[in-house]
Amino acid sequence: LQSIHGAHSIQTPTPKASGASAASTASHASKAPTPPSSHAPPPVPSPLPPGSPVAVVAPASGPYPPEMMDRYRSGLADLQDRYDVRTAWEPGGERGYLAAPDEERTAALNKALHDADIEGIFCVRGGYGCLRLLDRIELPDADRRPPLLIGYSDVTALHLSLYARRGWTGLSGPVVTEWPQMTPGSPEYVAREHLEAWLAGDTPALAPFNKTALTPHTTGEGAGPLLGGNLSVLSRLVGTRHCPDFTGSVLFLEDVQEEPYQIDRKLAHLELAGLLDNLAGVVLGSFSTPDLDPDTPTLSLPEIVADYFAERPYPVATGLAYGHLLPRVTVPVGLRARLRVGDNEATLEATEPLAS
Repeated sequence: LQSIHGAHSIQTPTPKASGASAASTASHASKAPTPPSSHAPPPVPSPLPPGSPVAVVAPASGPYPPEMMDRYRSGLADLQDRYDVRTAWEPGGERGYLAAPDEERTAALNKALHDADIEGIFCVRGGYGCLRLLDRIELPDADRRPPLLIGYSDVTALHLSLYARRGWTGLSGPVVTEWPQMTPGSPEYVAREHLEAWLAGDTPALAPFNKTALTPHTTGEGAGPLLGGNLSVLSRLVGTRHCPDFTGSVLFLEDVQEEPYQIDRKLAHLELAGLLDNLAGVVLGSFSTPDLDPDTPTLSLPEIVADYFAERPYPVATGLAYGHLLPRVTVPVGLRARLRVGDNEATLEATEPLAS
């Protein structure tokens, strides 16, 4: 596990093999979640080359403080230079911590989902608010080629709901307010290159990435759809129709500024719900904690990870370059991938293209 936002460093414990062989994990890899809407495979997105028609929406919070608004305007200008931006969120209608009232945010998202010309949907930022929209989203006809939804953090709710309801894939990737950071020559530019490789229809490696390697935790091999995102948001979907069937999936998780007991509580929720039982594998990205009182008893994050994953019959790795800071990988939600974890190294790679 890695720390972010200036949080305490986290040392991964000595890898522990579960004794599971590749053969024993194969049964997990073969159980792919079944999208509920149709027996036919869902249509796949188109690649998103420069000039493609796209929409920019704010399904959660708006950009604040003021310097984030500046980054939004700069990021939007970057997108307009690259794509045919048909519609974009404008400030002025914010409601508290929401970018706009629920009705307006829903209408903008539904319009982009139904417009057959729109091939990509970029989210302004995360924050909070996507959960409030899920029961309001009206999906287009099943034969509509899905647009690529790009965002992360709170957008986890949209990605998982669209996969659960229709089997749509998406990209857990940079939001518009981050585009100004990903300039050519900057350390963050590799994150833009990784995103653009997915948008071009390529299948870039997920790990290792940018000299960051996975750390083995539980050995084995498994394959299945990549499902996950932000742990806090994912845990709120459990028990709703917007939570997909995780059976046979490779679960990926990250979180930010959560105390160890809060991460423990959310993992306990997933375990009690049975979500951790029949996975093909688990890969953990960046987690961080706020400054902790040294006099308050706690568990370390590696201890918590070991408590929930050390004895699982599927591969587990930590250290995925995925979280709330750049540079990081863009993770294709719903796309099949293979996780291989050995004693000394681990890899994660997609086994199919996202778009065609």
